[in-house]
Amino acid sequence: MFDLIACGELLIDFVPTVSGLSLAQAPAFKKAPGGAPANVAVGTARLGRRAGFMGQVGDDEFGHFLADTLAADGVDVAGLRFSDAARTALAFVSLRADGEREFMFYRHPSADMLWRPADVDPTYAAQTRIFHFGSITLIGEPSRSATLTAVAAAQAGGALISYDPNLRLPLWPSPGAARTGMLVGWQLAQVIKVSEEELAFLSGATDLATGARRLWHDALRLLVITQGSGGSTYFTPHAAGHVQGFSVTPVDTTGAGDGFVAGLLTGLLDCDLNWTEDDLRHALRLGNAVGALTTLERGAIPGLPTRAAVEAFLASAPV
Repeated sequence: MFDLIACGELLIDFVPTVSGLSLAQAPAFKKAPGGAPANVAVGTARLGRRAGFMGQVGDDEFGHFLADTLAADGVDVAGLRFSDAARTALAFVSLRADGEREFMFYRHPSADMLWRPADVDPTYAAQTRIFHFGSITLIGEPSRSATLTAVAAAQAGGALISYDPNLRLPLWPSPGAARTGMLVGWQLAQVIKVSEEELAFLSGATDLATGARRLWHDALRLLVITQGSGGSTYFTPHAAGHVQGFSVTPVDTTGAGDGFVAGLLTGLLDCDLNWTEDDLRHALRLGNAVGALTTLERGAIPGLPTRAAVEAFLASAPV
């Protein structure tokens, strides 16, 4: 039994070695493994939990490099498939001077887009306490049906379903299609992490409470809105609160939200998925810390911290 299985895209991020320049101006790029669900899997494994991954990469040098990277961090890759019909996805990430990002994707199509329901092992998907997925593989077929097949298998196995909408508008046909497609995953989840921007996009409301309640559904147990260094705000069926974040000097914010998810879900596992409000605050503080530490390195997976590093950071941080 896994503590967490993450499902979705696994790709190479090419990150400029110099911040504050456009992609055309960047003198060189650092190759960094990434993909939001894969980041969550690695982050959870580095925090001491048993993690697995489901998805598809190309049967090429980059695809095998990614599989080896996950395996080296202790992530089980038995659910990962290799396609000879398309190559592994690439993303070039432009880092502005403030550490925020702009993306250029190479996926025309990429192997993750061709992941099929027939490639999904439902027995594997059912062997986890938490099943986490994102919205990118919901953009088109056949990966949309493959993702929903895996989610259904995890639900049948009794897993807690976690979802990250992960807004990437350039990958969708239109904003309307993005909103509709992202809400498909939203309706299936019991735990959702969303940024302020994503919540406003999906709900049409800039006020956090208004947006949260507008998108609430009966199966939802926890909705968390991340606010960068400002921390995170949570909503449950009967409560709401805010947990202060940590101020660091970011090098690259790629993967910070995924690091937060890894910390949050690890915190929920710490209380055996049966949380009180104090447990939630512990989980969000852990998520805030992991997210902050992830920004101190270039690339998502390279920046994800170990549990020892997080605990040392928290021990030195103001309460």
